This record gives sequence, structure tokens and C-alpha cells, in this order.
Amino acid sequence: MHRKNDETPRNGNLLIVGTTASGKSSLAIELARRRPNVEIISIDSMAIYKGMNIGTATPTILEQEEIPHHLINIVEPSEEFALPLFQSAVEKALREIAGRGNRAVLVGGTGLHVRAVVDRLEVPPRFLGIKDEIELISETSFLYRKLKDLDPSAASKIEPGNRRRIVRALEVTLGTGRPFSSFGPGLDVYPPSPFTQIGIRFSRDLNDLRIAERYKMQIEDGFVEEVRDLVSDGRELSKTASQALGYKQLISYIEGENTLEEAIESAISSTRRFARRQEKWFRRDPRIEWLNLEKDPLEVLEKVIKVFDEIGVNTLNEVVKTPDYL
Repeated sequence: MHRKNDETPRNGNLLIVGTTASGKSSLAIELARRRPNVEIISIDSMAIYKGMNIGTATPTILEQEEIPHHLINIVEPSEEFALPLFQSAVEKALREIAGRGNRAVLVGGTGLHVRAVVDRLEVPPRFLGIKDEIELISETSFLYRKLKDLDPSAASKIEPGNRRRIVRALEVTLGTGRPFSSFGPGLDVYPPSPFTQIGIRFSRDLNDLRIAERYKMQIEDGFVEEVRDLVSDGRELSKTASQALGYKQLISYIEGENTLEEAIESAISSTRRFARRQEKWFRRDPRIEWLNLEKDPLEVLEKVIKVFDEIGVNTLNEVVKTPDYL
């Protein structure tokens, strides 16, 4: 892994990114089998929920027993798990892994969570009461002018018609008393980072096919039953968990709003669109080295192992010595 004009020391950990169904997890697990003292950290906003294993393609119990995994099945699906909590959990896992003299392979498909970890994003807090008041104003152009008055730097980076981003910037600015732009350079800036990042990708057509095949396998493995268990006895999922791909559609089926075939087709279509957004998100990051796949993610295993070996264990001593390892 080579990054031009970047002298930032490597932290010895490897991050593998890619779209849904690209085979990130299987690649990471095989790498861990080939190299001792490797632990895997999931960077997935849905795999954190207990009982949501089939639909999130969580590694099997046997795989988790074979190789230590982190940030899987850590909160109830009725709970929200905000991004700052996720950041803290990853940082804790990284410190503990380094303290054991091991190295981490992080596996990510949730773009914002990946960036939050890689760049230690300072995530602005939420002020839902203020947001509700802002939303009462229907004229987006008025809100944009207000943002220009309060935070011209933030306004210059937001399209005047992008109401969602304008409202969020105003919410933070009014709620914290400091400009939204003061929380960092933004997601369109890619500063030096100690993480080495690899991206894997199939052609779009092949990835579409893999998504459909994975849903077929998940249904056969009991995906519908898993969702029934989650919502049985009137239990409610958190807003985040209830929007998970596949779960949202199967909940509609269970509630009698569509047929199973319609739910699956809707899930496949939604997941394919999501994969395109993932691809676009990750492609913007120039720090990711991409490896193209033809049939199987393990095609690039030797290349990934070579990168992993190159970043080496020599950095571990510095990681252990320095609490602020990121």
C-alpha cells in the first residue's frame, strides 16, 4: 500500500472496504487464518444488533470462535447506537487488540462509520427540538440565507436547495453556539491517516447477481423466522434497526402489507441501489487502493496478505506505547 506524499506512520492495522455482498468478511477471515494474532473488527452499523445475524451476513458462531470478532451483537435491536458510541467502541477494541500484541483487520461497508473511525471525525451532537423548530419553516431559501449569516463557510459548501444538509448545519450551529464548519474539514476532505485501506469490487452486474443470490440463501437459512422473532410479542426495533435492508421489507411482509416474493424483490432492488451509493462513497476516497474481482474475493487474498505484511508488526510497539494511537 503506497500513499504519495504521506509520511503519516502506519498503525499496523488493515481496513478492507467494499459494497454489500462483495465478500469483505470472507476475505478478512481467510487472511486471519493465514496470519497469527489477527482480530477482526466489524465496521457495520447493523451487525452491532443482537439477533440480526442472517440478514446482516454476520460471521457464523464457528467463525467467531475461531477468530476473535468485535462490534458484533453488542446492543439490543430496540436501542439506538449513536455514531460517537460506535467510534468509542472501535477505539476501545483497537487499544485492547494492540495491548495483546495483536493486529486488527477492520471490515467496513458503512461509509460514514468507516470515515468516523479512519479520520476520528468529531460528530456534532443532535438537537432534535431545534431541528423540529427549523423544519416548521418551509422556505428552504430562507433557511439557506440564515445559514449564510451564521456560518458562511458551511453555507459555501452546501447547495442552496439541499434542505437536509442546511437544516442539519443550522441545528448544530444553533444548538452548540459554534459554527457547524468548526467541527472539522468535512467529508469531502481526505487527510493523512494511519490506516491502510484496501477496497474490493466486482463488476456492477456481478455484484447485483451476488446480492440476489445472497437473499435466496438467507431466506433458506431462516431470515423470515429471524425477523418474526425480532418483532414478536409487539417488540419494536429502533429506528435504525427497523430500516436495515431486508428487515424493513420482511417486516412489511409479516405485517401483511405485501407477499414474500414482493418483499424479497423490494429488498434486492433496495440493496442494489444501496450498493451503488456505497461504491460512490468509497470511490471518492483517494486513500483506498482498489482490487478488482472477477469471480471470488479470495482471488486477491495473496495481494491483501502482501499488503498486510508490508505494513508490518514493527508499528505495534509504537501503538502500545502511545494511547492516542490513531
